[in-house]
Amino acid sequence: MVSDVINAKDLKKVDPVFGQLSFDDHEQIVFCNDKDTGLKAIIGIHNTVLGPALGGTRMWQYNNEWEALNDVLRLSRGMTFKSAITGLNLGGGKAVIIGDAKTQKTPELMKKFGEFVHSLSGRYITAEDVGMETADMDLVHEVTPYVTGISESKGGAGNPSPITAYGVYMGMKAAAKYKFGSDVLDGKKVIVQGIGHVGESLVDHLTKEGAKVIISDINQERLQEASAKYGATIYTGNDIYSEDVDIYAPCALGATINDETINKLKAKVIAGAANNQLAEEAKHGLILQDKGIVYAPDFLINAGGIINVYAELEGYDKQEIVRKTENIYNTTLEILSNAEMNDITTNQAALNIAKSRIETRKNENSK
Repeated sequence: MVSDVINAKDLKKVDPVFGQLSFDDHEQIVFCNDKDTGLKAIIGIHNTVLGPALGGTRMWQYNNEWEALNDVLRLSRGMTFKSAITGLNLGGGKAVIIGDAKTQKTPELMKKFGEFVHSLSGRYITAEDVGMETADMDLVHEVTPYVTGISESKGGAGNPSPITAYGVYMGMKAAAKYKFGSDVLDGKKVIVQGIGHVGESLVDHLTKEGAKVIISDINQERLQEASAKYGATIYTGNDIYSEDVDIYAPCALGATINDETINKLKAKVIAGAANNQLAEEAKHGLILQDKGIVYAPDFLINAGGIINVYAELEGYDKQEIVRKTENIYNTTLEILSNAEMNDITTNQAALNIAKSRIETRKNENSK
């Protein structure tokens, strides 16, 4: 699993927040600490022009606090654009808890984290992310209403992963349509990197359509289970990026498209669930464009999850969730066409639309 954080040795000891390379005029950064539970967390609120900042909580064993800070800055920024481009009245936020989710997560820690979320009075609404389960959101819900993705039995929309995967699947089909002239994935060779909740659901969709799926993950047990369940081939090579496949689907952590990997890529389409797939958006987006690789912007096609949890706030049903998620197909096609028409990267085309919506609302609010 590759993290989308910048290596600590690359981080200069500049101003702790405002001087970070990933700082992008974030509105608020909250550092949370509790000695009794061992909680060490950071909440990042990037932008609230369109509405309260909504974004999941990730629990990860970061090497140091600089990595954790960089992660929350990048992720919260991505959530702003994800909500904006999907047409949701939400801002962008994210939280990270520093620690091993398997050994250090306790009910007491989750409830204490919920108290910190509650202290922000609704400016930040949390949800499930890497290292988190629906049951954890239920615990947070015991101390604050500012949480989504809680169990359906408790009035929530449940685990957002299947809807996230469905959105990625829709975006992937649109990218295939754009690149190959058909959105039929039957017979297409797809490598899925990361078989977590979302990755596995994506594999399910792909194998049902007849795609030739290759799976990769650091968790060998999950690989064996997924291979047996879906008939997918386990990747056994030494360099996943050099594989001659039609579609590369990064579904672990981000920044897998970087200086080291980008010139190895043989895939013709990149469409996956991971956040911040481009280590450097402008630079690597341009290289992909020059190589003729169609990149489906991650913050667009992985927006199914936020659509799912937004349903809890707006009160719409599963049918509407699916309809909104299916529309990712149309939006992806529009953005890919827009990028070609204006000779810009697909990532920049998506960002332009998202930023335009935010700027329009900002101007309306200032009147």
